[in-house]
Amino acid sequence: MASSAAAAAQAATPLLKDELDIVIPTIRNLDFLEMWRPFFQPYHLIIVQDGDPKKTIRVPEGFDYELYNRDDINRILGPRASCISFKDSACRCFGYMVSKKKYIYTIDDDCFVAKDPSGKDINALEQHIKNLLSPSTPYFFNTLYDPYRDGADFVRGYPFSLREGAPTAVSHGLWLNVPDYDAPTQLVKPLERNSRYVDAVMTIPKGTLFPMCGMNLAFDRDLIGPAMYFGLMGDGQPIGRYDDMWAGWCTKVITDHLGLGVKTGLPYIWHSKASNPFVNLKKEYNGIFWQEELIPFFQSASLPKEADTVQKCYLELAKQVRAKLGKVDGYFNKLADSMVTWIEAWDQLNPPKGAVATANGTAKSK
Repeated sequence: MASSAAAAAQAATPLLKDELDIVIPTIRNLDFLEMWRPFFQPYHLIIVQDGDPKKTIRVPEGFDYELYNRDDINRILGPRASCISFKDSACRCFGYMVSKKKYIYTIDDDCFVAKDPSGKDINALEQHIKNLLSPSTPYFFNTLYDPYRDGADFVRGYPFSLREGAPTAVSHGLWLNVPDYDAPTQLVKPLERNSRYVDAVMTIPKGTLFPMCGMNLAFDRDLIGPAMYFGLMGDGQPIGRYDDMWAGWCTKVITDHLGLGVKTGLPYIWHSKASNPFVNLKKEYNGIFWQEELIPFFQSASLPKEADTVQKCYLELAKQVRAKLGKVDGYFNKLADSMVTWIEAWDQLNPPKGAVATANGTAKSK
């Protein structure tokens, strides 16, 4: 009896309860959390408030959370706070930096619980955790998609030497209802909604880039955290709505280099609100042109063998951004500088193990 009671108690404990933070960027009251309460309440939330720091953000009772506004970011990072975007959801990456957990799940405040085809509520967080805790297969595509799922395996002809897979660094979830379209597509398809639920998870192959959406995303902070910089976007910048794209391109180059995997597919969330396509077009305008230069840049980016940590990889990428994309527009020189500042700020708040942070942010060995 005792053993079955212990087993039941263990089963009731949410997965990774003490190892995962949920990061939410917002400018409004977080009433949307009521719908997520059954799934999110056991976890710690990090809320990054964008916009006016004097505005009070209401969080429903019963959630364990910490909330940071712009004043807090300036106080904690000092001059390095310049790398955190303002008036843009890219500010969420400050939450990644201050977290002390191994895993991060980030979600937008206009995303609700979706239902699977049987009508059951989807526990998005649980599926992301399953994705992160099982290996990826970036080196050889399995035609049954994720071979580590129940009821699936490696197909005939899949090399046995590759069946152990690679550690999964990123789990990229999808969305029902309002699609994640750019402004031109929104304008020509204003009423389009995604009702297509595909019950699949797959690994994005090595050498293949993808458009990463930040509204339903989880990652292993220990494996890839310092690369999850959502860029310098929004207020005062000539571009917006490319923050998660930038992080995704940088991350994919680095995961490929370090032998890590990225999964996409399940879980779905319900994206409730279409943003204004005319406002979006203004934000995206430069990006629509620039991405035609950015994609070839990332496709051809190569990192040296000496770049054996995420930080070293990211600083090398910053160097290449300055050298090659600085010619496209002066903004990219500024972005390269902020990439370096981001890594300095990350190391300031996350000193290497065996070191302690000093007042000016440098690390000294114990």
